[in-house]
Amino acid sequence: MKSTISIFIILTLFNITLSAKETYFNPYKPNITKHSTKKTVKQIKKHKVKKRKVVKHSSKLPRNLDRIYRKVLKKTNISRRALKKAFAFYKKNRVKKGLSSKYLAIADYTKTARDKRLYIINLKNGAVYRHKVAHGKYSGALGGKVKHSSNRRNTNMTPYGFFKVGSKVRKTKKKHYKYLSVKGLERINRKVGYPPRMGGRDIVLHPAKYVNYGGRSHGCFSICPQDRYAIFAKLKKALLYSYTGR
Repeated sequence: MKSTISIFIILTLFNITLSAKETYFNPYKPNITKHSTKKTVKQIKKHKVKKRKVVKHSSKLPRNLDRIYRKVLKKTNISRRALKKAFAFYKKNRVKKGLSSKYLAIADYTKTARDKRLYIINLKNGAVYRHKVAHGKYSGALGGKVKHSSNRRNTNMTPYGFFKVGSKVRKTKKKHYKYLSVKGLERINRKVGYPPRMGGRDIVLHPAKYVNYGGRSHGCFSICPQDRYAIFAKLKKALLYSYTGR
């Protein structure tokens, strides 16, 4: 009898230990329920690493650009055709060519060399800054207009078309004057701005004293020395349209 009672006690104790193991609560293990599983899934989704958004440069123009165009056309004597073509080219190529969003320049060679025919347009407020710019030796008479233009090397004529002005001020080796490079953006002037050893035509934007009295260059966009700081500061990376009436 005693043996059966002891066996019974042992069995009951064994069952109690098993149930205790099954119902043991681990404080370090989360209590997972239906509601908690939903929450954890949401939390995982929230904490997922966000992908970086690729910022695309908009090809749209600033909203006020049309207003700037009309304003410039109204208050200046710049060629209507030159202005229209310059704004159209800028609209199409400003992102692709990495053009400045601040300024746009037009050298209107249908005006005489004694006129301030380099128009620098502020694309934010429509302000226009005018300066003198020389034409090539074989493009026209002293102080006159451009009659002939060419993008070919060794012609000493004014190049034509759309150009992008460089971003760094450099210095020539021989005469040690400072300049900004220019690079042709079209098929007709793609070799303009490249060194002669590469089959290009070495054309730059630089100051020269002869510009003050209507002198001529060898084709470079020469400006008055006193205007260098003002022009260089505005035209870095800017679109420059050399309009010769073509």
